[in-house]
Amino acid sequence: MQPVEIYTTPFCGFCVMAKRLLTQKGVTFSEVDVSRDPDRRQEMMTRANGGYTVPQIFVGDTHIGGCDELMALDRSGKLDPMLRS
Repeated sequence: MQPVEIYTTPFCGFCVMAKRLLTQKGVTFSEVDVSRDPDRRQEMMTRANGGYTVPQIFVGDTHIGGCDELMALDRSGKLDPMLRS
C-alpha cells in the first residue's frame, strides 16, 4: 500500500472527514499538524504547488488535493487502486 500523508490543523472539519474516510478504508496515514509550525506549513505549500488550505493529502508522491478531491476519487472508484499501486 502506498504511504499516505495528510497535512492538517486542529478543529478542521474537512481534515476530520478526510481522516475518517482513510480510517474506514483501513489506510494507515501520517498526519502533520501545520498549525504551529511555519516551516511545515511552507513545506506543505511547496509540495502542494501553492495549496495553503488544509487538508493537503498525498498518496505516495502524488498530490491528491484536499478533502473534496479525496472524496471525488473515492466516489469514482479511483482511490482504492491508487492506494494499492
